[in-house]
Formats: sequence, C-alpha cells, structure tokens
Amino acid sequence: MPPVQGQGWRGGSLCWARQGTGSFLVMLIISGVCIGICMCGLVGNVMVVWFLGFQMKKSPFTVYVLNLAIADFSLLLFLLVKLTFHFISTVYCIFSFQYRLTNYILMDLFLFWYFVSMYLLTAMSLERCLSVLFPIWYRCHRPKHLSGIMCGVLWALTGLFVSLVFISCYLPLHISCEQLVQGISIVNFLIFSLFPFLSNISLFIKLQCGSRRRHPGKLYVAVLLSVIFLFLFGFPFSVVIFLDPVYSNLFYLHISYLMASMNSSINPFIYFLVGSCRQRRFQGSMKVALRRVFKEKVVSEEESHVPEDTAVQTPL
Repeated sequence: MPPVQGQGWRGGSLCWARQGTGSFLVMLIISGVCIGICMCGLVGNVMVVWFLGFQMKKSPFTVYVLNLAIADFSLLLFLLVKLTFHFISTVYCIFSFQYRLTNYILMDLFLFWYFVSMYLLTAMSLERCLSVLFPIWYRCHRPKHLSGIMCGVLWALTGLFVSLVFISCYLPLHISCEQLVQGISIVNFLIFSLFPFLSNISLFIKLQCGSRRRHPGKLYVAVLLSVIFLFLFGFPFSVVIFLDPVYSNLFYLHISYLMASMNSSINPFIYFLVGSCRQRRFQGSMKVALRRVFKEKVVSEEESHVPEDTAVQTPL
C-alpha cells in the first residue's frame, strides 16, 4: 500500500482509457451515480444537523444522531471530492506525485469518516437495546453525559486507527500495513457490523414474539433500519480492504464506494419515512417527521416505568 505502488485501493491505478472504452464507461456510470447519491445525501444530512443542532433540545439519543449526521455529511463530501478528483485525473492520465499525495490524504480522510460513522451507529444501537431491555436500570444508573463522552471516545478511537494505518503504510516502520488493515477490518465486521445487526434483530423479534408483545416506537424502528442498512451497504467496503489491502480491481472498489455513499445517505430518509408514516400514510414535512421520531424518546422512557399491562403502547 505504499505510495510508490501508484495503484490499489489507496490511490488510483491505471488510466481508464488504457483499460478500454467499455471499462471507462462503466466507471463513468458508477462514479456519476455515486456523485448523485452523495449530493442527495449531503442535503439530507444538512437538514438533520440543522434541526437537531438548532431546532430541538438535546437528548442522549439526539447527541448520537447529530454526530452521526456530521460524520455522514463529511464522508459524502470527501467522497464527492475524491471521485471528482479521480475522474478528472484519470481522463487526462495525470498521475504525478502531487496527485498521488492528494489522493492518499483524501483516502485517509474518507476512512476516518467511514469508521466513525460505523462506530457511532453501533454505540447508538447498543444504548437503544439497553434502554429497552433494562429500562429502570438505564434510567437510574446511566451517566448524565454518557452520549457526549462516548462520541468523544469514538472520534478519538477512529483517529487512532487511521493514524496507525497511515504510519504503517507510508512511513518506514516495522509494521505490516496489510495485517493492520485486515485486523481493523475484522474488528469492524465483528464488533461494529455483525454484533449490532444481530443484537437489534434479536431484540426486535423478542419484542414482537414475546409473551407480552410490545410495539417498538418510531425511534426504535429508525435505529433498527439504520443498522440493517449499515450491514448491507457499509459492510462491502470492509470486505474489499480485507481481501486485499492493495486492491487493484477498480470495479469492485467503486462498487464499494457506491454502497458506502448509499449507507451514509439513507439515514435522513429513514427518519423522514418513519416519522411521517401515520396510519399507513405519509404525512407531514421533514421537520415534523424528525420531531415525531426524536421527541418520542422522552415518552418511551416515561412509559418504561409503567407496568406493561397498563402502559400505553406506542404505535409504529
């Protein structure tokens, strides 16, 4: 993965034109679709950041969502810049040292936002599980500023991982770049992809099939859908960098870019669809939908102390 290779998942490869017209058109189409998804996702995440940052009172859950929206916005922005930069340089066959250096920096920034988005969603889903399974313990013993502390720790952990990747791949140290990247990929899959997916699916089944059936609220449905889409769309990029840290097949690389952009763009639309769905019909604006989703947390916590036979069930 060092810069002298000039190819692979870290920084581009041969000119598309040299690979034939067919390959060039395929890459052009994939990049164009990815850029379009990035632009839509940027608008959606900006709306979420604006609403949670300036229009709504902070709560433990909204702190996670706000940080997640910022991470997704940054990932989409850097991916948009990287794809545009890569497309222009490939069309004109520009692969100078300055190009490679800039591309490496963009890739490291992309990895940073990709990891932090995955970690924040995992922490958010775990808090959701705890609040449902142990509502009284969660309400009485949860530290007041846990959300902010966890977000800070996850940002720092991501920075540490990306720094280790940069040091091992670009500086002359006795650290295997390939093994480090593969190790991080395994950790991401087991802890930050598979574990939240299985735990949230299991919790949803338990709520629906238990002896006392409980209907999850809009907030919990939104988190569950976000975790499912993380597993479906965010996981392929981890597979790519695990199979070969110096991956040279641009087709699969750009497909993973496309799915990563879909993963970072889908959350605002999930919030809107879940929040606007009332009696099997979609009603209300984006602002109203977001308010329905995130204000439900207070109601759910209060109802968690009421016995299940007398509690008012929150509809989907």
